[in-house]
Amino acid sequence: MIEQKQLLENAVSTALNIANDLGVSEAEVALGKSAGISVNTRLGEVENIEFNHDGAMGISVYIDHRKGSASTADLSEDAIAASVKAAVDIAKYTSQDPYAGLLDKKYLETNPLDLDLYHASNKSTDQLLELAKQCEDIALNSDQRIVNSDGAGVNSHTSLQVYGNSNGFLESYASSRHSLSCVLIAQENEEMQRDYSYSSARDMNDLFSAKWVAEQAVKRTVERLGACKIATQESPVLFCPEMASGLFGHLVSAISGASLYKKSSFLLDSIDTQVFPEWLSINEDPHIKKGIASSPFDNEGGRSIQRNIIDNGFLQTYLLTGYAARKMGLESTGHAGGIHNWFVKDTGLDLAGLLKEMGTGLFVTELMGQGVNMVNGDYSRGAAGFWVENGVIAYPVHEITIAGNLKDMFMGITAIGTDIDPRSSLKTGSILIDKMKIAGV
Repeated sequence: MIEQKQLLENAVSTALNIANDLGVSEAEVALGKSAGISVNTRLGEVENIEFNHDGAMGISVYIDHRKGSASTADLSEDAIAASVKAAVDIAKYTSQDPYAGLLDKKYLETNPLDLDLYHASNKSTDQLLELAKQCEDIALNSDQRIVNSDGAGVNSHTSLQVYGNSNGFLESYASSRHSLSCVLIAQENEEMQRDYSYSSARDMNDLFSAKWVAEQAVKRTVERLGACKIATQESPVLFCPEMASGLFGHLVSAISGASLYKKSSFLLDSIDTQVFPEWLSINEDPHIKKGIASSPFDNEGGRSIQRNIIDNGFLQTYLLTGYAARKMGLESTGHAGGIHNWFVKDTGLDLAGLLKEMGTGLFVTELMGQGVNMVNGDYSRGAAGFWVENGVIAYPVHEITIAGNLKDMFMGITAIGTDIDPRSSLKTGSILIDKMKIAGV
């Protein structure tokens, strides 16, 4: 890895030097290399083995606020030179954009941390296949209602990212990602249902066991059997952690620079405005060791720092790249490439406690469709889950639609559970919302 790191950094440095020789004062180069293996088994047989080894260099130059970009997978000096020249030629014909350019030097990360993100697996292909077979075998023999499988899979990938620009920044970091998943089909009478479970981590040793993944997949799948529709009504809605992270994902979109400067967000001009209940806070920490969304710097070399996103219900910051910040007359926040490990404050109740607090209502475990209007916050999506009566799950439900407005939904959060999903970069427990419209029969 050290040898490859030096090779890629030299390639980026070469591209920057060539750009400088051509009289380009502002240039940036991003180079990524990834390698890995994906294996899948189905009903005990090998279904797929796929190796990948990908990589490319992206070059952008800025000439008189005109941007030109080109890329190459060939890292020879001649190929790099040709790509830089192509980017320069393209820049001559693009429109001027007064906000185009590199991130200001004052925002660059000057001391990148080692966040322990790289843990290559030493497992052989046969061992990975055996892990997938083991997971699927446990699942198929756990419950007689599990009648088929869509397979189990193991993925193991590593990558090396290098970024440099003509403001003197040139850094790199390696990372890894491993996962284990299982998809099952259950049947009872004439009804069939499908569901899955998975585990994901930077370190293969940190994955949940094959037994855990299999048992979770079985539980989720058989619990869906006997699902029915419910009457159209208005009731409290509890989102499981996987679905709850999606709700906060809409917050991410709404406060991201591109949505804001395009005026396509329902949270325009909302800094220092209350958007959640006063007890709710969200903290971001980009420097968690082995964190799923940890990063020593963002995609334009920007400094990523720990910060409050929501403090006692009030929005503290937007999520801005250098370009968005200049366009809006604000400060860059180091979010080129996305968010970094969000932690949502809970109210101290586990799932059983949340169900009891809800009393009677809908527990959502699956969402379908993309019915979210980010301009006005209108929310309408297909859903499935469980109907809850007197704090106890009564029966599974499906083929329903839940609707509301994200502003009202955010302010209507009455509790957040301690049942945090550790696999997500946005760490939240289940979310209880006081009321939403449910369309059924």
